[in-house]
Amino acid sequence: MSQLATGETRSAPLEATGHRWRWLALAVILTAEVMDLLDVLITNLAGPAIRAELGGSASLIQWLGAGYTLAMAVGLITGGRLGDLYGRRRMFLIGVLGFTAASAVCAVATSPGMLIAARVAQGLFGAVLLPQGLGIIKEVFPPQQLAAAFGAFGPVMGIAAVGGPILAGWLVDADLWGTGWRAIFLINLPLGLLATAGALRFLPESRPAHASRLDLPGVGLGAVGALLLVYPLVQGREQGWPTWTYAMMAAAVLVFAAFGRYEVRRQRAGKDPLVVPSLFRRRAFTGGLVVGLAFFTGLTGFSLVFSLYLQLGLGWSPLRAGLAGMPQAIGMVLAFVVAGAGLARRLGRTLIHVGLAVVVVGVAGMLLTLRLVDGELTAWQLVPALLPVGFGMGLVMAPFFDIVLSGVEEAETGSASGTLTAVQQLGGALGVALLGTVFFAEFPDGPGPAVRLTLWAEIGLLALTFGAAFLLPRQARESADAAH
Repeated sequence: MSQLATGETRSAPLEATGHRWRWLALAVILTAEVMDLLDVLITNLAGPAIRAELGGSASLIQWLGAGYTLAMAVGLITGGRLGDLYGRRRMFLIGVLGFTAASAVCAVATSPGMLIAARVAQGLFGAVLLPQGLGIIKEVFPPQQLAAAFGAFGPVMGIAAVGGPILAGWLVDADLWGTGWRAIFLINLPLGLLATAGALRFLPESRPAHASRLDLPGVGLGAVGALLLVYPLVQGREQGWPTWTYAMMAAAVLVFAAFGRYEVRRQRAGKDPLVVPSLFRRRAFTGGLVVGLAFFTGLTGFSLVFSLYLQLGLGWSPLRAGLAGMPQAIGMVLAFVVAGAGLARRLGRTLIHVGLAVVVVGVAGMLLTLRLVDGELTAWQLVPALLPVGFGMGLVMAPFFDIVLSGVEEAETGSASGTLTAVQQLGGALGVALLGTVFFAEFPDGPGPAVRLTLWAEIGLLALTFGAAFLLPRQARESADAAH
């Protein structure tokens, strides 16, 4: 084993050549990324089967996704700083072992509360695990190979996005050894153990020369604000929207305002804030938060409602529903390939608007398909709508992160990327809560009216995203120039 693999200091010659085991280290990091992506996707498909066995209300299906993404959103920024303080390899190991253990608890859950709690634990450990990969990759690869290393994420994530729902549907339908839906969590055990063994053997220990201190009060305020916003959106419908649901959402605004004031005071006191306040003076970053929140709310909510409609509304099996969603995933992968050929850099913000327009065309096509289909709906009839939905979503994401982060100063990069990723996860939680609630509220009148109303809500979110995108600079370089 090399010196890096044992956690010793990197020597000067190794800086130029890179870590001996760097490609195997990348494989370990990608394994962890695939675990996270699978756990985001699979519960949308397995939710109806889980509820059928464990019982509980319709909100259980929403909390399976919202609990995970909400916990991830709260923990992501701090997760990266834990790696800076205590070592990225050490926190990677803690994250992957905790994630694997939480997956085992999910697999043996005997009640809705136990399963939701385990999902929250998965999200928290995932927030510790995922941020370490970026820092380790930058540490072990020489500059000339970084592009190739990061380029590996696209194909691997694309394969996981296409194959994950199909795998989940097959596992639930196959009912291997009587495990049913529990197999979707059991599959994390060999993946987690493989990632652990690989981390012990191939990952170096690394940490920056200067590490920001933890802002635990800031984490607490952010967590309370997010919970006050998401909880009433999920539970309000079943309770008949009592006064306390509106009071909680109003309180969320006040808590987020208090969070902002606290962060400013913390920075003025010479301490490290969770979110650097100066970021909000940057047009690209503030616009990116609004665009990201609206877009990822719509993206995640659409995926959930589509799966619920096929299974609860049309009675399709999880495997059939997973196969039906393939065109959307394939469209997204194709968009990344097309945009990666230089289109994202050339068009910048225009590509985001084009992508959103393509998604609207796809959603409108789905509305038209549902109206025109006479008799039983087939998966093939959905392909012309789902392909543009996925393709447009991929076009939006291709230039998005580059535009938003390019104007950020070097000292603000960690806070900015962590905050943006956390907002992405918060959008996922809001999408499950908001569009899931719209769907279930209308479901007693029939699956058709429920899915149509939800698709119109999706178009509303896309229109909001389209307008908010004008807050972004036209090109990433404009964002960078404005920072100087």
